[in-house]
Amino acid sequence: MRGTDGLRRFDGTVTVLTGASRGIGLAIAQRLVDEGGSVIITGRKQDSLDAAVEALGGQASAIAGRADDAEHRDAVIAHAIERHGRLDHLVNNAGINPVYGPIVDIDAAAARKIIDVNLLAMLGWARAAVAAGLAGSIVNVASVAGLASSPGIGFYGISKAAVINLTMQLSHELAPAIRVNAVAPAVVKTDFARALYEADEAGAAAAYPLARLGEVEDVAGPVAFLLSSDAAWITGVTLPIDGGAGVRPFL
Repeated sequence: MRGTDGLRRFDGTVTVLTGASRGIGLAIAQRLVDEGGSVIITGRKQDSLDAAVEALGGQASAIAGRADDAEHRDAVIAHAIERHGRLDHLVNNAGINPVYGPIVDIDAAAARKIIDVNLLAMLGWARAAVAAGLAGSIVNVASVAGLASSPGIGFYGISKAAVINLTMQLSHELAPAIRVNAVAPAVVKTDFARALYEADEAGAAAAYPLARLGEVEDVAGPVAFLLSSDAAWITGVTLPIDGGAGVRPFL
């Protein structure tokens, strides 16, 4: 885990993070805890959450459930208020991609599930957090798949493009009290993305000017920045985290 250079930007704050039992979500939670914050993490598997809470220490708690389950969502938000008496930040990280292949072949039920989890659940979490008095900021985890064509994971990309637009809409509606931003990672070395690089990691990394795939800490730092007061005049932005892949040479 990378150091925080003594930053304590989250002292006294409380953040709910969805899909945070491992990978990018857990790395973000760790960064917030390292900077003094308390976190409530969610995920589908209780054993994974228990291990994550043990690693995070006494500033963390967890509730298992599906991101698109409204009752689970309400229970998590209520837990934050009951345990801490406040809610400062929300990180919408939970996402799925259960299919691979052309979008013209996608099963309609799978497409609906992707939208339910990757988009509508994010809106639901934001609404619930705002209703509970969220006082700080929201960061949605989108993807570079939402910024360009993404063969093989096209409908996932469609859902993430919608997340990017959702971020802009919420940033306008919730300003000036609440800031809403997003990050759009490229391929990060997680179990979720393993199918995109495990057959040829060197070949996958060659697509990036910085000559490597992303690590979870590469996302955690920018998310912490966007949540913090260091980004106090930033809202409605989607920050690509892509190793320079979005840079195009002049011809």
